[in-house]
Amino acid sequence: MELRKDPITKSWVIVGHPDHAGLPEEPCPLCPGSEAQGETLLYYPNKENWKLRVVPHMRPLYRADGEFARTAEGIYDRMGMLGAHEVVIETRDHSRSLQQMSDDEIKLVLDAWAARLVELKRDRRFKYVTVFKNHGPMAGEEWSHSNSQVSASTFVPRRILYELRAAREWYAEKERCVFCDILRQDVKHKKRIVETIGDYVALCPFASRVPYETWIMPQTHHYLFESATTPENRRDLARLLGRTIRRLSHISDNYHLVLHTAPNTQLTKGELSQYWKTIAGDYHWHIEILPIVEKRSKSYSIKEIYFNAQKPEQAAERLREFNPEL
Repeated sequence: MELRKDPITKSWVIVGHPDHAGLPEEPCPLCPGSEAQGETLLYYPNKENWKLRVVPHMRPLYRADGEFARTAEGIYDRMGMLGAHEVVIETRDHSRSLQQMSDDEIKLVLDAWAARLVELKRDRRFKYVTVFKNHGPMAGEEWSHSNSQVSASTFVPRRILYELRAAREWYAEKERCVFCDILRQDVKHKKRIVETIGDYVALCPFASRVPYETWIMPQTHHYLFESATTPENRRDLARLLGRTIRRLSHISDNYHLVLHTAPNTQLTKGELSQYWKTIAGDYHWHIEILPIVEKRSKSYSIKEIYFNAQKPEQAAERLREFNPEL
């Protein structure tokens, strides 16, 4: 596998396939009893009675011992798969999904996300560290055992670059965060708000890309998930995340979840350093959840032009009607 850069869109594309050899299928490699099969990076609350643990991915996209150096092929750039790829095993119980967990159990998952982001950002080779979760067979989940994944890469994904650029331009013009402006307007009008708990808001964005797309955002401005959230306020976030996923489960049991947070701001040189002057004021971390409702979507008929048959106002209204309790 290698990374190749599109010279027009500036996006990096993974080319090739990971090595499938030796990946265990049965018994489940995430269940208790598999601890001796490899390294464990984190246990919560402890090794003897763990409820959650983090392990290196058994078939990683990125490797800490991978090659970093960019090489040229005429006008094109390529580089190796340097980075990190980890699996957050969210529960011991193979049969329980995130939506079935208590607020305290979901908080442990959030604690693990924050801990791994902090640790991986210490490595200055990594420009971007994030968390994603693919739930359900239509989302391409690798194991049915509830898990999320942490990845660290030597590049910033195109979607995040778009957000960084737009946020910086908005701030340069208005001296305000565009995400905060979105929150202020949507909270005021309420029609796209799904629920608010403490400082956190779940909403269906104005230009939702897919039916029932939902974002979770803090009303208090901060650009970094790992330092903005504390063990105390993560309880409200855990409660809202659990309730939101339970609402969405009435629509579909398949979804993609991605944490959008600022890149590694410890980097002081290179292509991203220009963003650091205002990023603390212009960027705003958030979680994006994209349910998979349609087996065939018109969104891909013209790439990057999305077609959503469900208005976000109607989606939010319907989601509010569902019972989000366990």
